[in-house]
Amino acid sequence: MRDMLEQLKEVVMAILPMALLIIILQYTVIGLPTDLFIRFLAGVVMVGLGLFLFLVGVHIGLLPIGELIGSSLPKTNKPWLILITGFLLGFVVTVAEPDVRVLASQIDQVSEGEISNLMLVYSVAIGVGIFVTVAMARTIFSIPLKYLLVGGYSIVFILALFTPQSYLPISFDAGGVTTGPMTVPFILALGVGVASVLQGKSSTSDGFGLVALASIGPIISVMILGVIFG
Repeated sequence: MRDMLEQLKEVVMAILPMALLIIILQYTVIGLPTDLFIRFLAGVVMVGLGLFLFLVGVHIGLLPIGELIGSSLPKTNKPWLILITGFLLGFVVTVAEPDVRVLASQIDQVSEGEISNLMLVYSVAIGVGIFVTVAMARTIFSIPLKYLLVGGYSIVFILALFTPQSYLPISFDAGGVTTGPMTVPFILALGVGVASVLQGKSSTSDGFGLVALASIGPIISVMILGVIFG
């Protein structure tokens, strides 16, 4: 019960400033139509309720199961299984990410179907899955994070030379939306679980950095999409 009250407090503190600002602007500058303003207030209530339930679900289900999967995989002594599982989990969690869906639908609408919703979602998900696999390999084989980040962004900068201009902003936005409320908790919990079990690993130093790596994948995948179809 105490945890739920803490989640409620977090949601209120996150939404209240924005809501108060819009209300102040409504009566000082904007002057929206009454029906639209009422819809805004109703939307704030529904968003707050949805976010509260989502955060409760994350703490009750996603974080524990992510850590449990992460701590169970190394006990199999099969690095290939950890890597494959990392790819599959990164893929399916990204497909379920609301932020990715919103971006894909907006791009589908603006491009008039040239960049379809599903094509973008699955491209982003494949990119995340591959780089979650890279992150798992980093933990297993003690690869320094800085080398992977430099290598990953070097590929990004090289691909940028060949990617059509219309795909460049989309690719970097795709990297941003993968750091959403569904992907981040699960991937972080998975990484901490794996790092906490592997002998000689520190969950603090090796369990984090996964999100930084995972966000590179969608940038590269969308750029490659642009090179192929642009």
